Amino acid sequence: MTRAFYALPGNEALAEALARRHDAPLLALDVHRFPDGESLVRVEPPPAEGEAVLVCSLHQPDEKTVPLLMAAATLRELGAARVGLVAPYLAYMRQDARFRPGEAISSRIFGQLLQERFDWLVTVDPHLHRIHSLAEAGMPQGKVVAAAPALAAWLRENVERPLLIGPDEESAQWVERVGALAAAPAVVATKQRFGDRDVRVRLPDLSLWRQRQPVLVDDIISSGHTLLETIAGMHAAGWAAPVCMAVHGLFGGDALARLRAAGVPDVVTTNSVPGETARIDLSADLAAALPSH
Repeated sequence: MTRAFYALPGNEALAEALARRHDAPLLALDVHRFPDGESLVRVEPPPAEGEAVLVCSLHQPDEKTVPLLMAAATLRELGAARVGLVAPYLAYMRQDARFRPGEAISSRIFGQLLQERFDWLVTVDPHLHRIHSLAEAGMPQGKVVAAAPALAAWLRENVERPLLIGPDEESAQWVERVGALAAAPAVVATKQRFGDRDVRVRLPDLSLWRQRQPVLVDDIISSGHTLLETIAGMHAAGWAAPVCMAVHGLFGGDALARLRAAGVPDVVTTNSVPGETARIDLSADLAAALPSH
């Protein structure tokens, strides 16, 4: 089956890398936005009875999802036998339960929406907390790429004697895996959340590792408040500001500027979300995860 790739706006670099690794064409996809907020999607026709692969990292998902679904439907109408999705960052996975009466379980709703439109999906380290697989979020066709090996490789090449610190219990799975692969000690702080921008972090005893370079590791940097609270605790304990590392760099508002203002010497993320910190390339891992024809 012939395969062709399509990039939603902002995803061109990754789509080009994937197409090159699969020796497949990168075909045109255009999204025109009208003044009233609606979008018009136009695609170059896919190979007849072939496979169309859409590449779209789903940060800022509300503005991207409608064009993405329109592109998928149009490619099928134009003759694609299969339509796949490479979404390195998969949105809406954090709301995986109804915490208050009437709340939407966003992970399941969004997952089912994608399941209906795509034959397969590849993503990177989705934020799964109370659920343990994409199938539980309505996406049995989903495949997960682990970023830990790439994070560990970057650490080995760029940081001497790292001490990995997870800012909360949810980060433990990433911190411990990266630490094992990088042969570095790893510890996890505890966090209490009182609102979107109100968190309290308590650090464990770090006195055994005074000679090491601290590295904060998390799956997502969004508002940055959890990391900033952790950094404040480290400053109070006499530590220098740590390197900050994450799988997905969302950086809402002025999050990146605030981390730098706190004295952080480096912020690095994967290219699951494009941006100036996205220096850890996952294109080879994503390319290898695509299903065979």
